Amino acid sequence: MAKSETQHLLELSADLLDDIELSRLPADKLLLKCSRLARLAGSEEVQSWIKFEMSGYNSQDPLALLYMGKTGRWLNYEKKTGYWGPLAQQEATVAALRAKIQSLRVPDISGEWAFAATKNVVDAVSATTNAITSIEGVISRVMALLHSFISDVYYRVQFETLAQSTFESYKRDVDDLIGQSAGEVLKKIPSVVRRLQEGDTEGVSQALTTCRRILEAFADAIYSPSDATIELSGNTLKLDASKHQNRINAYIAQRTSSSSRRQKLRQNLSNLFDRVSTGVHKDVTVSEAYALFLNTYLIMGEVLQLNSSGEVEAFVE
Repeated sequence: MAKSETQHLLELSADLLDDIELSRLPADKLLLKCSRLARLAGSEEVQSWIKFEMSGYNSQDPLALLYMGKTGRWLNYEKKTGYWGPLAQQEATVAALRAKIQSLRVPDISGEWAFAATKNVVDAVSATTNAITSIEGVISRVMALLHSFISDVYYRVQFETLAQSTFESYKRDVDDLIGQSAGEVLKKIPSVVRRLQEGDTEGVSQALTTCRRILEAFADAIYSPSDATIELSGNTLKLDASKHQNRINAYIAQRTSSSSRRQKLRQNLSNLFDRVSTGVHKDVTVSEAYALFLNTYLIMGEVLQLNSSGEVEAFVE
């Protein structure tokens, strides 16, 4: 989603929440504005429902019947009687019923007809009040559904905006670190993206092969191969040219004193190497391949951000 479109959705949904919570707009204008939000957010169901609220419900449309229930419009479902009219009509009906109540008064009569006349007025007021309550319940449910939809859009877009800005900020930092320490690695990333966009098994396999090569190039850049060995957690590890994972772990061990963080990174790195090395198989989906690519990128950033002043656990022989 383009940044301008995202920002527009965020502003429109925020404005609509205020419209509902502060009762700023009449029903017809509110529905038009909500319809625009539903269109921009790509919600066809909500668009269709709002059309019913603007022009009335169709007894032959399954979606209309569904929202008749959701908005509490049924008076008798079996007989299919209910409030079929649009939202604005329901509000107008409430206004008319309130005016009717204002006009009802106990007649100034006495004698044998007084009780019956008074009862008629009381019954009319009671029936009108019940009708108002019923219709206001419909209006309240419509507003609640609109508010729920708008809130979902607002918080989803707000999260996407925050996530995007956070990732972009992190990406800039990681790109700088990779550029300083392993600049050649950055040149391989566009190839992974192109392969994943192909969306087929061969593209996934080649993308993950490139991910493995990125990790290998990364290892070569941050910890040159040698004939030495290193002691890590009681194990003696070789650091020759073929031991890329060992050399990244050596780099990690020499730059953090946190054993839990070292363990987490080692486990993540081991799982990552395992998955990208088996990428030629058909059990890796496109979505998983994207996740593995992002994990490759993120773990390089985390490794490069390790505190170089940390206590050194290992030693090189």
